[in-house]
Amino acid sequence: MTKNEIIDYFLTFKGSILTFPFDDVTEVFKVGNKMFGLISKRGAFDTINLKGLPDDNIALRNMFSSITPGFHMNKEHWNTIILDGTLEDELIKRLISESYDIVFNKLSLKARNSLG
Repeated sequence: MTKNEIIDYFLTFKGSILTFPFDDVTEVFKVGNKMFGLISKRGAFDTINLKGLPDDNIALRNMFSSITPGFHMNKEHWNTIILDGTLEDELIKRLISESYDIVFNKLSLKARNSLG
């Protein structure tokens, strides 16, 4: 997936918005004012930080060298995915979807309902 395809995918989720709270180049995706992903550049590759379940995060890091503990994030709850071309598009989409679900499901009922 290209970076633009990933951005487009992030924005397919109900209530997802793109923000730039840190700088002009780090794309931060939020739902209900809570971050569920961000895209930044680290070295030669773009990276995505995504929220995940702690046990799943450890398993993914053990399976894929391009999935590491969340850079500048809580390492128990966040992973960094290095977009070096080694991961299947469907896995990237699944991880984005899971991150969204984790954050969306922790929103209050009122906040979830206000998103439509």
